[in-house]
Amino acid sequence: MADNLPSEFDVVVIGTGLPESIIAAACSRSGQRVLHVDSRSYYGGNWASFSFSGLLSWLKEHQENSDIVNECPPWQEKILENEEAIALSRKDKTIQHVEVFCYARYEKYLFTINYVHDFLFTCLQKKPAVRIYMALVATSLLDMLKIDLVTKLLYSRGLLIDLLIKSNVSRYAEFKNITRILAFREGRVEQVPCSRADVFNSKQLTMVEKRMLMKFLTFCMEYEEHPDEYKAYEEITFYEYLKTQKLTPNLQYFVLHSIAMTSETASSTIDGLRATKNFLHCLGRYGNTPFLFPLYGQGELPQCFCRMCAVFGGIYCLRHLVQCLVVDKESGKCKAVIDQFGQRIISKHFLVEDSYFSENTCSHVQYRQISRAVLITDRSVLKTDSDQQISILTVPAEEPGAFAVRVIELCSSTMTCMKGTYLVHLTCTSSKTAREDLEPVVQKLFTPYTEKEIENEEVEKPRLLWALYFNMRDSSDVSRNSYNDLPSNVYVCSGPDCALGNDNAVKQAEALFQQICPNEDFCPPPPNPEDIILDGDSLQPEASESSAIPEANSETPRESANLRNPEEPSE
Repeated sequence: MADNLPSEFDVVVIGTGLPESIIAAACSRSGQRVLHVDSRSYYGGNWASFSFSGLLSWLKEHQENSDIVNECPPWQEKILENEEAIALSRKDKTIQHVEVFCYARYEKYLFTINYVHDFLFTCLQKKPAVRIYMALVATSLLDMLKIDLVTKLLYSRGLLIDLLIKSNVSRYAEFKNITRILAFREGRVEQVPCSRADVFNSKQLTMVEKRMLMKFLTFCMEYEEHPDEYKAYEEITFYEYLKTQKLTPNLQYFVLHSIAMTSETASSTIDGLRATKNFLHCLGRYGNTPFLFPLYGQGELPQCFCRMCAVFGGIYCLRHLVQCLVVDKESGKCKAVIDQFGQRIISKHFLVEDSYFSENTCSHVQYRQISRAVLITDRSVLKTDSDQQISILTVPAEEPGAFAVRVIELCSSTMTCMKGTYLVHLTCTSSKTAREDLEPVVQKLFTPYTEKEIENEEVEKPRLLWALYFNMRDSSDVSRNSYNDLPSNVYVCSGPDCALGNDNAVKQAEALFQQICPNEDFCPPPPNPEDIILDGDSLQPEASESSAIPEANSETPRESANLRNPEEPSE
């Protein structure tokens, strides 16, 4: 039971985001006794994925901004004279400026979250012909949706893919290949040729442009071997560097925004060449693009590592609040935590996700923000013969000081939305509120659904059925020294960053693991069951209920497959 935990561990991890889950798995695999707790009722923190009803509950929680646990025994009386406490926050303040829109009627409605379902039922009573998705909401079938709080893609040769394969955690998840890379140019969405086959089959490029592009991409794959060709341009941006190459404006645009996936001012020449090489290096490993997406959403990945931790003895408790860290005055190190039941739990090392620290601890921290939008639409931004396209699109910034917007469009084969609809995620670094940053891009790509549309009328853009905007805290670049008076054995894990991939989370997890377990292998492969020798007649203990994690849904499409290293022969 959660209120009767063991009193001593080697590592206590607070928060179940991706970095914390990777560290917990690595520590448990290396033989450490791990307690992994989260005050929330779900795994993943800001890396989580929700069903539609789960998302509404999450929105209501953040709108009310209420305490996670309302009644806890006072912890102050449990602090001894030679100890001091670092109080942890009981509120999650990482989400701001939440706005929800439904486009079921001609007018736009901004909902108070508490009344979303009531409004939908009212719409159905008054307008029986409202689109089928409205009926599905009212009957809770929209719970088939899996909505990510933060959506990222996995580079096929990135750090996270390598870690999933090395640790064999990949057996807990399945993935789909991103099928298209798109560009938004002159008001139109176009498909970008990126592989050799795409380039030579493209009808968008002339034969001369095809030769020019292949020559430049070949150079990017080997640019480190030819420093004389770029050394003189190291001080300028990648955008300016592309102008010096023999590339047409059309090719410059494709390389900058859809292959290097940067902007006119964001990257230096070296950064742009490195990003282009990484893109090309990842092509062809699992498909025709460099990217993979996990079935059922990004929130599956933290749970995969939690399963690995539990397999090796880690104990898990959700809805379990840690009230404070207990610090020994003499040594200056953290010695224990006190939970919501007043239990003192002793440990050697403590990992805490940034959102759990109080305002006093974070008073000198300067955070960036991420602008996010989640949309439900009725068709793809670029219609083709197949309705099962998974696409990524970069829309460049138009105003000074603004940032490029990344658009990821998911179809029903990703198990995140219903057939006949698309789930669209927009992400950028914040300069204003999420709606102010992202609504101009939404208006370029989509048309709000209205009831007054003429039947069978051709609509140029996809119809927008539902939209959510919010800002999320980005703590990825915060230095540990920015936090006030943290003991040396308390380690900070950041939330999601704005980057497309997950490299920052993996690098952070490995660096913290090496501080806790120096000279230990980071997430080595599990032993072969045939090689395990039990002592005497002792039986392997069964996993306790507190450490068990439900298995992933086994009903997956035939086209999807478990991740493995394609260079290795299949069994």
